[in-house]
Amino acid sequence: MTTHPTDPHTAADTRESIPEASPTPEGRAAAPRLSRVPGKPKARASGASAASSAREAWLRRANPAAKVVAALLVTAALVPTVDPVTPGVVLAAVVVLLPFAGIARRTAATLGGPLLLAALSVGAVNLVFGESGPLTAFGLAVRLLAIALPGVLVAATSNPTELTDALVQRLKVPERPAMGVLAALRLIPLLADQWRTLTLARRARGLEAGCNPLTAATIFTGKAFALLVRSIRTGTLLATAMDARAFGTGPRTHARESTWRRSDTGLLIGTVLLVAAAHGISLALGTWTPLFV
Repeated sequence: MTTHPTDPHTAADTRESIPEASPTPEGRAAAPRLSRVPGKPKARASGASAASSAREAWLRRANPAAKVVAALLVTAALVPTVDPVTPGVVLAAVVVLLPFAGIARRTAATLGGPLLLAALSVGAVNLVFGESGPLTAFGLAVRLLAIALPGVLVAATSNPTELTDALVQRLKVPERPAMGVLAALRLIPLLADQWRTLTLARRARGLEAGCNPLTAATIFTGKAFALLVRSIRTGTLLATAMDARAFGTGPRTHARESTWRRSDTGLLIGTVLLVAAAHGISLALGTWTPLFV
C-alpha cells in the first residue's frame, strides 16, 4: 500500500527518525562543525607555497615566443666566435637564470648531463686533432654549452600548447610545422614510456645483457628498432588524425590567445644587452676570435 506524504502516521514516523538540531541563542539551528583531518596541511599554507613557487618560476610565465627569439639571438651572436670569453659571459648569465626557471635540480642534472658530455667531447676532439690550440678547443666547448642551454630551457619551461599558440600568433609560423612541433613535444614522454615498456618486456622474457657488452649492444639495437617502428606507426596515425581535422588547409580560429607582456619585451632587450656586453668584454680583453679568419 502506498502512503501519501501527508499521512499523519508517516509524517510522525519521519519526524521521529530525523533528530532535531539544537537551537542557538538566536533561534537558528547550529551548523555542524567540520573537523580538520589531522596531519593534513591547511589550504592557506599550500596556496602560499604555490604562490611562492609561481613567483620563483619567472621564466615559465614568459611568453614562449619571447624565449624562442631570445635563444635564437644567443645562437646568432655566438656562432661567429670561437673564443672562450664571449660564450663564457653568456653561459654565466644563463646559469644565474636557472633558479628562476622553476626546474628541479634532478631535472636540471638530467638535462644538463648530456650537454656537458657533448661539450667535453667537442673540446677533447679539437684539442687532440685541432690545430688552433687549447684556448680555441676550450672556447668551442663553452660555446656549445652557451648555445644549447638556452634551447633546453625554452623546451623545459614552455608548455607545448602555449608554445604552438605563440609560434602561430606571435611569430606567424605556418600552422602545419607549428602543429608538428606540438606533436613532437607531446610524443617525447610517450616514446620514453614505450622505451621503458620495451625494456621491461625483454627483461620479462629473460633477455638481459648482464656484463656482456656485445649482448647489451644487440639488445639496445633491437629496442631501438622496435621503438622506431612504433614511432612511425604513431606518427602515421597522428598525421591521419590531423588531416581528418583539416589542419593546414586554411586559416583557423584560436581557442587561446597568446599574450605578450612587458616582461617579454624586457627579456628580449636583456638578451640583446647581454650578447653585446659579452662581445664588448671579449674585445676589451683582446680575446675575441672570429670563426672565419
